[in-house]
Amino acid sequence: MNDKMKNLAIRAVSGLGLLIVVWGAILWSPWSLSALVALLTIFGLKEFYDLAACRGLRPQRVLGTLAALTLLWISVTVTTAAPMRPLACGAAFLLLLPFVMFVCELYRKQTEPLADIASTLLGVLYVALPLALLIHIPALGAPVRNPWVLIACICIVWSNDVFAYLVGMTFGRRPLFPRLSPKKSWEGFFGGVAGAVAAGAAAAWLLDASTAAWCGLALVTAVTAVLGDLAESMLKRSAGVKDSGALIPGHGGMLDRFDALLLSTPFVFVYMLFVF
Repeated sequence: MNDKMKNLAIRAVSGLGLLIVVWGAILWSPWSLSALVALLTIFGLKEFYDLAACRGLRPQRVLGTLAALTLLWISVTVTTAAPMRPLACGAAFLLLLPFVMFVCELYRKQTEPLADIASTLLGVLYVALPLALLIHIPALGAPVRNPWVLIACICIVWSNDVFAYLVGMTFGRRPLFPRLSPKKSWEGFFGGVAGAVAAGAAAAWLLDASTAAWCGLALVTAVTAVLGDLAESMLKRSAGVKDSGALIPGHGGMLDRFDALLLSTPFVFVYMLFVF
């Protein structure tokens, strides 16, 4: 078996394992989903701070991770209808953390304190906030929590990725964004959009929901997912690295695998909030 086939086999096996873990966590219970999101947040934030370190920045990793997990805790307490006091305590703690970062920076004696604080908070915004919003998606637009709604949203992202790759590889001629991703093409982009919309229509049929609403959701998801992929490529190019990490064999790091989902989730959340 040559190296190319070996890498393809590793990628397929690890991708299948990731699929089983993600689907299992979503379907099992809200707590298993929360645990998965917490792990993704920790690994994703580490990778983001590693990228920042490649640019000479020194983000406050401990406080950034603490802020991210506090944000996740707030999201969990909201979705599980927990008493208001834990929610209020979590919100108050999260409110104080950015100001604690300024105090800590006084004693770190770094040359770029503003950039260090900014990169710390940006990691929470870029990684933790979208993942925290994922926990709310199964409960949006329905009287009871339906985990298949979240699975459908993730399948739309993956359908966009797969169709964009297949169509781009077969028919790709016109570069989409050569500065950041020379292999992406306009043909692949529209192929991915078509695949995502088809997946959205299938989700609407399976969930007995509005086809127009789900096709609109798929369109929003496809466009923002591509932008999410390009945004992560921008960060990696700035840091001078090929992959954000090596967490998933054949796929790279957590940010490499979930980059599209990170940027698309806030747009999907807002769309569902107003349309569903």
